[in-house]
Amino acid sequence: MKIIYLAIGASVLILTVWNLWTEKDWRKQATAAMVAVPLLLRVLLIK
Repeated sequence: MKIIYLAIGASVLILTVWNLWTEKDWRKQATAAMVAVPLLLRVLLIK
């Protein structure tokens, strides 16, 4: 079950980072960065 949780988190993180790099509007980039940080911490299992 933990592997599935990490796989889902990693896939959402990858999509968020991809959106961060392809987005031109700085506000949307900032939002994507704020979403990516907690996702990264969850994938690395840091609470």
